[in-house]
Amino acid sequence: MSAEGEVRGPVRWRAAMEAALYGPGGFYVRPGGPGPAGHFRTSVHASALYAGAVARLLEWVDAELGRPARLDLVDMGAGRGELLAGVLAALPAETAARVRPYAVERAAEPEGLDPRVRWVAEPPEGATGLLFANEWLDNVPLDVAEDGRYVLVAPDGTETPGGPLEDADREWLERWWPGAAGPDGGRAEIGRARDEAWAAAVATLDRGLAVAVDYAHTRAARPPYGTLTGFRGGRETAPVPDGTCDVTAHVALDACALPGAGLLTQRAALAALGVSGGRPPLALASTDPAGYVRALSAAGEAAELTARGGLGDFGWLVQPVGTGAWPG
Repeated sequence: MSAEGEVRGPVRWRAAMEAALYGPGGFYVRPGGPGPAGHFRTSVHASALYAGAVARLLEWVDAELGRPARLDLVDMGAGRGELLAGVLAALPAETAARVRPYAVERAAEPEGLDPRVRWVAEPPEGATGLLFANEWLDNVPLDVAEDGRYVLVAPDGTETPGGPLEDADREWLERWWPGAAGPDGGRAEIGRARDEAWAAAVATLDRGLAVAVDYAHTRAARPPYGTLTGFRGGRETAPVPDGTCDVTAHVALDACALPGAGLLTQRAALAALGVSGGRPPLALASTDPAGYVRALSAAGEAAELTARGGLGDFGWLVQPVGTGAWPG
C-alpha cells in the first residue's frame, strides 16, 4: 500500500477494497471529504420519514426491554451521524432522554455533532437496545472469485486471475452461491467476511434487536456476474480501488442471518412502521390546504422509500437478541 492508501497490485479484491475505502487517504476516511451523502443517496438522505420509522422501531425495542433506564442506539457505519440526529429528533422527549447514541464509524468525528452522540470505531460491548446498520455491510470488503480462482485487481481497476480458492471461501460459495466454486462457476462475490462482521456486531448486543438494511440478494437468485460497482459524485462508475470512489457490492443477507433472524423487504418493514406512500384524501385540500401539501410531500417521500425496483426492494435482516420477533 502506498502512502496515499493505494494498493500496489495486483492483489485480491478484499485487500484492495480495504485500502481504497479505509486506508490512509481512503474514500471513507479522507479528511474534509463530503461523506457518503456527497456521492450517493441512501434512505437516510431521501426522507426524514426513514429516521422516524427507526425511532418507532426503537420505541418497540424499548417496550420489549421493559423501558430500561438506559437505552442504547448503535448506528453502524454512521456516515456523518445523520440517522442518529433524525432519530433523536423524532423520539418523544422522555425516551430521547434515556437514549445513549453511538455512531460507529472509521472516519474522524465531524464538526457540529450532537454532543449526546458518542463517536466510536467499534460498537460498544454489552449494549441494550437497537443496533442498526443502514448500508454498512455492502462496504465491508470482500473477495471476488471467477471460475474457482480469486480475482486480483490493480489500483487502476485492471483484473487478472489469481490463485485457487482457499477451503473456507470455497465452502462458503458451495453453500451460499451454488455452482460458483467450480472451474466453470463464473463470477461471484464471497460474502464470508460480511457474515463474520455481522456476527461480531450482533455479539456486542446484550439484549435488543439488530437490523441490517442493504442492497441484497438471496441464494435462490444470486446475480450471475456479481454486483461489484463504484459510486462517485452521485453517479455509478467503474469499481476502481484507488480511493477516489466508493467500491461496493450487494449483500448476501440470507448468509449473514443467525438463528432466529427474519428477512423482509424495506417496503414491508416500513409499512409495519407506519410509512405509507398513499396519497392524502383530496378533500383535505379544501379544508386544510397547507396540511394537504405537507401530506402530499410526505406521500412522495414515502413512495421513494418503498418503491419497487428501488429503495423498497432493499433487504432488512432483523435479528432479535433476547426479545420477541419483529414484526410480530
